[in-house]
Amino acid sequence: MSVRTNAFRLNKSEGKIMGVCAGLADYTGIDLMLIRVLTVLLTVCGVGSTIILYLLVGLLAPSNRY
Repeated sequence: MSVRTNAFRLNKSEGKIMGVCAGLADYTGIDLMLIRVLTVLLTVCGVGSTIILYLLVGLLAPSNRY
């Protein structure tokens, strides 16, 4: 069994609110602005679970060390 070194972590140094979008951008390699725009679009278009999911990840995920 191999140990995964690229684990998801919140990136509070580049994050605006809780660092969830910045952490997701670091983890996936997708541009941070694209992740933020998609998050806002999903929230505005009526997918209300986006806010709940964002808050849960922000409260439960580990933070980066810097």
